[in-house]
Amino acid sequence: MNLPQSFVERTRQLLGDEQYPLFEQALGTEVPVSIRPNRMKCNLPVAGEPVPWAPSGVYLEKRPTFTFDPLFHAGCYYVQEASSMFVERVLREYVQEPVVMLDLCAAPGGKSTLCRSALPEGSLLVANEVMRNRSQILAENLMKWGHPEVVVTNNDPADFTDLTHLFDVILTDVPCSGEGMFRKDQVAVDEWSLENVDICWQRQRRILSDIWPALKPGGLLIYSTCTFNREEDEDNVAWIARELGADMLEVPVEEAWGITGNLIGDSFPVYRFLPHKVKGEGFFLAVLRKHAGEVETVEPRAEKKKKGGKDVKGKAPQLSVPKEAKDWLQEPGDYQLTINGTNVQAFPKLHETVYTLLQQNVKVIHAGITLGEMKGKDLIPHHSLAMSTALADGAFPKAEVTYEQAIAYLRKESLVLDTGVPRGYVLLTYQNIPLGFMKNIGNRANNLYPQEWRIRSGYLPEEIVTVF
Repeated sequence: MNLPQSFVERTRQLLGDEQYPLFEQALGTEVPVSIRPNRMKCNLPVAGEPVPWAPSGVYLEKRPTFTFDPLFHAGCYYVQEASSMFVERVLREYVQEPVVMLDLCAAPGGKSTLCRSALPEGSLLVANEVMRNRSQILAENLMKWGHPEVVVTNNDPADFTDLTHLFDVILTDVPCSGEGMFRKDQVAVDEWSLENVDICWQRQRRILSDIWPALKPGGLLIYSTCTFNREEDEDNVAWIARELGADMLEVPVEEAWGITGNLIGDSFPVYRFLPHKVKGEGFFLAVLRKHAGEVETVEPRAEKKKKGGKDVKGKAPQLSVPKEAKDWLQEPGDYQLTINGTNVQAFPKLHETVYTLLQQNVKVIHAGITLGEMKGKDLIPHHSLAMSTALADGAFPKAEVTYEQAIAYLRKESLVLDTGVPRGYVLLTYQNIPLGFMKNIGNRANNLYPQEWRIRSGYLPEEIVTVF
């Protein structure tokens, strides 16, 4: 690997003459493959080596053909770099009670799905991404993961500033110079420069300053990067503690894991993942607790009153929620059902106040479960419902499909179901795991898989390697 000379000099100075050659050698080795099974959906065994700092993570011996694995599309596992799974260790150490958590820079969703699985039940996860196209990918991955206590937003960090003390935990996996991705991303190598490092650490401080008011006094800030330099790592952590007001927290680790601590001579705890010492990519993390103080409560604004059956803008009254929508949920009493445009949405009542605040202050692109879309008198079940762990068993007739049929469905091709399958909306399953909906009209079945999610490849590899 042809590394920039300035990067070599700086990293050698950081690691020392003894460690740097080992580090550079590791950058030329094969990238480990690791996943996290979604145990809310699938309890099938996975062959592989456990990730030592993340109970849910598994190293795989061979890279699966993810695109052609139906259970990948069904949200049964997430492909995530092992070092970044350390966030799970942090949450299990410091979060034992239900919280409201913000994953600020969340796309494509690896850490968000991890956080949602690690958080106590009754918690709400808000996953945000500033880039619009990436926020759609984030929503897709969280929808597939299937947990209902989730909100996805598409906002700049500054948009959260006025949501004073709303969050108990904030994860800031900030945009960085990407040095930790050199092994698997040549573009990161080509784009690296000293100027970009300077841009990154300054931008990171702006992000942290913008989001800090939204963190409760006594709340947790998890700060992480996928880079090695001290400016974006230790120096920024010291700045947070000094300028914003926070205490640095330790996370128990075992020496055998190979995690490296502080490299700038200070004693405060940080956690570095170096590719020559751990089975993973470059990653940096620190945990800080905001100084205690009086908590300010933000209340939702009052809704505008209706006049004569119409709102103040003269729009027609909203549609009413179809009665059958409640039958599609395991515990309908736990959810508030509303109409959003033509979609019927279910959101946990436990988090209604927080959800209202988010709706009034930021751009929400997905929340809870989208149950279905209303077209005339028909309520068409939504793919979000098929993926949700809250879907009531028996709400729809099921049709188990073969591997070939599953791939055809995921390509959004037409299928002919068995003659015994009743007409109407049918839940397709593969290995008894929901894949999505079809409408069976007898001689054929209309494919309701989301167009934008379909498998675009028209071929099958000679060898199919799956996880389960």
